[in-house]
Amino acid sequence: MTKGTNDRLTGLLKELHLKEISEIYESEAEKAAKTKLSFIGYLSNLIEAEILSKTDRSINRKISLAKFPKIATLEEFDFGFQPSINEPYVRELANLGFLEKKENIILSGPPGVGKTHLAIALGIKACVTKYRVLFYSAQDLMDILYHSLLDNTLTEKIESLARIHLLIIDELGYMPVNKEKANLFFQLISRKYETGSVILTTNMPFDQWDQVFGDHIISSAILDRLAHHCHIFNINGNSYRMKERLEQVERP
Repeated sequence: MTKGTNDRLTGLLKELHLKEISEIYESEAEKAAKTKLSFIGYLSNLIEAEILSKTDRSINRKISLAKFPKIATLEEFDFGFQPSINEPYVRELANLGFLEKKENIILSGPPGVGKTHLAIALGIKACVTKYRVLFYSAQDLMDILYHSLLDNTLTEKIESLARIHLLIIDELGYMPVNKEKANLFFQLISRKYETGSVILTTNMPFDQWDQVFGDHIISSAILDRLAHHCHIFNINGNSYRMKERLEQVERP
């Protein structure tokens, strides 16, 4: 193949958004010639590589759009350090049946026990399976809802969040919530009820949610909708962050 023909073919492949094929067709042609692979076999290899590449790009894009603060996986989680967590139960949830059933997950426990890690790990599993995921801290989410109220886009924002398959809300309870933001949060949770899944992490026991939202009626209504069709984990254990700090100190 002449350089001119080669350049033209590469350009056409890129125009068709066949990026992977445009990068490998020459090397794959050389391999096919050496192994006497048929033209159909050569073409099949190119198409398979393109499909795999597009799948990888799609997954990476979903992970990027989810706005995770870090990448965390179940494989990295030390279940032995947190025996209060039912590992088989978590791994069963990682099959994502809870998303099909529009069920929620609440991870409750003191700071540093791995709640956010587990939430992110399940979120990444969902991205890999091509679900749409969004991650917010509870404070950031309520600020976003409040600002959308001020600029008259609250309905659109809530509808947009309702369409997300999995909404991860992290660190509920670290900061008190005023009544207006509590009402906005209730509207969102009500809209998502039985239409999508929520994973929520909190350091506050359920009987102390009144302190977070400043209103018994609102906190009870939010908890009622979240806890219905919900997998609840009460994690009692040592802090991973403290464990890591101690290990760093003990290193020579």
